[in-house]
Amino acid sequence: MKRRLAREIAVQSLYQMEMNEVGAAEAVNMLINEAAEDNETEVVIRDEDVMRTYVTEIVQGAWNHKEAIDGLLVDYLKGWQISRLSRVDRQILRLSTYEMVFRDDIPAKVSVNEAIELSKYFGTEESGKFVNGVLGRMIQEVDAIKAKLS
Repeated sequence: MKRRLAREIAVQSLYQMEMNEVGAAEAVNMLINEAAEDNETEVVIRDEDVMRTYVTEIVQGAWNHKEAIDGLLVDYLKGWQISRLSRVDRQILRLSTYEMVFRDDIPAKVSVNEAIELSKYFGTEESGKFVNGVLGRMIQEVDAIKAKLS
């Protein structure tokens, strides 16, 4: 399973959940089925069940911790409010924060690098720099954040 693809689907799922008020499983299933049927990008999902399970797990985790994540992000947004962020940047920041703070199986640096790449792919010209700035400040304190939340 490619985690980059899983993160792309996760960001899109979080976006769908926020826009259409659907659950994690429904959003993930819709996007994976769409990718498998349309396959305009010619992406091959080798083990659909493993992908579906993993993506649903991280999407549900990010969504369940959304209030805590947004509370953390406020401290690192420097002059921005969560509500003023683009929906795409907001979902990328939420997913990466979830991975860094609430999961132990993903190195924080990997999560930040992936978030930057996702923001360049899905966001605006400035999104990569913005996401890098926010998460770059957060990663310096990630151990303290984890200790505080546990």
